[in-house]
Amino acid sequence: MPLTPMPMTEPLLAVEGLTVAFPGMRRPAVQGLQFSLPPGGSLALVGESGSGKSTAALALLRLLPSRAKVAGEVYFQGTELLSASESVLCQVRGGKVGMVFQEPMSSLNPVQRVGRQIAEAILLHQRGSVSWVRQRVEELLQHVGLAPQLAASYPHQLSGGQRQRVMLAMALANDPALIIADEPTTALDVATQESILQLLLQARRDLGLAVLFITHDLGLARRLADTVVVLHEGQAVEQGPTAQVLFAPRHPATQDLLRPLPSGPRETPPQGRVVLQVQGLRVEVGSRWWRQRRQTLLEDVALDLCQGESVAVVGESGSGKTTLALALLRLLPAQGAVVFLGQDIMTLTQRQFRPLRRHLQMVFQDPYASLNPRMSVAEIVAEGLAVHSTLSAAQQRQRAAEALAQVDLPPESLDRFPHEFSGGQRQRIALARALVLEPQVLVLDEPTSALDRGTQVQIVELLRDLQERLHLSMLFITHDLALARAVCHRMVVLHRGRVVEHGSLAQVMASPQHPATAMLVRLAQMEDRCG
Repeated sequence: MPLTPMPMTEPLLAVEGLTVAFPGMRRPAVQGLQFSLPPGGSLALVGESGSGKSTAALALLRLLPSRAKVAGEVYFQGTELLSASESVLCQVRGGKVGMVFQEPMSSLNPVQRVGRQIAEAILLHQRGSVSWVRQRVEELLQHVGLAPQLAASYPHQLSGGQRQRVMLAMALANDPALIIADEPTTALDVATQESILQLLLQARRDLGLAVLFITHDLGLARRLADTVVVLHEGQAVEQGPTAQVLFAPRHPATQDLLRPLPSGPRETPPQGRVVLQVQGLRVEVGSRWWRQRRQTLLEDVALDLCQGESVAVVGESGSGKTTLALALLRLLPAQGAVVFLGQDIMTLTQRQFRPLRRHLQMVFQDPYASLNPRMSVAEIVAEGLAVHSTLSAAQQRQRAAEALAQVDLPPESLDRFPHEFSGGQRQRIALARALVLEPQVLVLDEPTSALDRGTQVQIVELLRDLQERLHLSMLFITHDLALARAVCHRMVVLHRGRVVEHGSLAQVMASPQHPATAMLVRLAQMEDRCG
C-alpha cells in the first residue's frame, strides 16, 4: 500500500487519542494523547522523567515491544500508521521519518564502523553505486560537522557528541519530511549541545523538515519548538504556543519543570584530609602492533579531593572527562599516581585493589549500557552487596529497597527490568547501585543529564544531604555549569586531555582565564537567559 501525499493545508503528522499500556502497570504509560504537526513545523513533547515522552514517540512508528497495547490513530501524510502494513512502515521508518534516539551508544551497532551503518540506512531506501554511497556518507558526515575520515571509526571510538551527530546523519540520510529527536542533546556539554541544536535548526530551515522534539529541558524547547505539549503521568496536561506555556505555566507539572536549582556556589567545607590525589595521570590508546597511531587522551592530569568535598570536572565533549573517571577506577589502562586512602592504587594488583572498590564507586554516563538487561533491578542494586558484604539474600533485598527509596523509586521497581524504565529512572537505578555500598568517594559521570529539572533538584538535594550526613567526597563530571554550581565546591576544567584551569566555582565562573573555560561560561550564561 503506497504512501499517499496529502494537501499541504493538512497536518503532516496528526495524533488522535494515542494510548499505550503495558501489562502489570497500574495506569497506561500514555493516555489519550492528541496533537498535530504541520509541514515544516516544530513541536516539543516535554515532561518529567517517566511521563511517557519516549514511549509516545516510539509508538508513533510502532517501535514498542509486542506486549505493549497501543490504541488510537496516527496519521502521517494521510496514512494511518498504527494499522498500516509492514511494507508501508518500512517506507516511513528511516525514509520519510528520521529518528534520533535518546542513547546513541545503545542505538549504534558496536561491531560496525559508523560509515557502514550510515550506508545501510541509505541502501534500505535508495539504490546507487558503491562510489555514490560512499560519497553520500561523506557528505552527510560533513553536513553534521564531522570529518569524513570518522566513517572508519567504531562507535566506542567517538565522543558522546560525535555519536549524536552520527545518529543525526543517519536520520537525514534519505531527506525525510519529519525528524523525531528524542533527547538529542542529553549528556552533552553546552558547546556541543549548542552545535547539535544549530544543526537541527539549520536542517529545518534549509530542508523544510518538521521536527518532533522530545526533551525535559524547557529552555531547549523554547529555542527549537513552535508548540509545546506537556506530559504528566502519560497525559497531556498543558498545550499551546511555546512562549505562552513557558512564561505563563498553569499546571503544577509545568511549573516543576521550571524549578530553579539550589542556589550556589556552595560554601567551602571544613578542610578535611585528602582522600584522593592524582598526579601525572596519562592515558594513551592505539597499538603499534596493528600499525595504529597511538593517541594521547589524557596528559599530565593532576587534582585532589578532600573528605566531604565535591569537585566538578567540566569540559567540552571529547575533552577527556569520562576517560579520567574510568582511569581513576582502573577501568582503563593509565600511567601516573592515584593515591586513594593513602595507597597508590595504580601499583596494586587487582586482588589487592578489590577490597577498596566498595569505597570508590561510580555512576556511569549511559545507564542503559551499564545496567545488565538480563538482571532485575533488585539483582542489579544488590550485586555489590553480594561481593562486598556477608548479608543474607533477604537483607540484601531490603538494603536494595532502601537505596531505591533514597533516589525516589518505589519498592515494586525491584522486580522489573531496565528496559521497563525511562532514561531518567534508569539513571536513578544506577545511582542507587552506587549508594548501596556507602562509598567514601563517589564518581558521578553526568548523573542528572537524562533527568527533568524537578528530578534534578531532588537528586541535587539528595547528593548534598548525603555528603553532609556521610562526609561523602564526590567527583562530579558534568557539562552543566548550573549543576556544578549547585553541587560542587571547586572546578577543574579539561581541554584536549589537559587541566587548563582549576579553582573555586565562584572564582572560575566570575573570571575564567582560559579560552575554553570562557566559552563554557558564556554558553552557560546564554542558556540561563534562554531558560
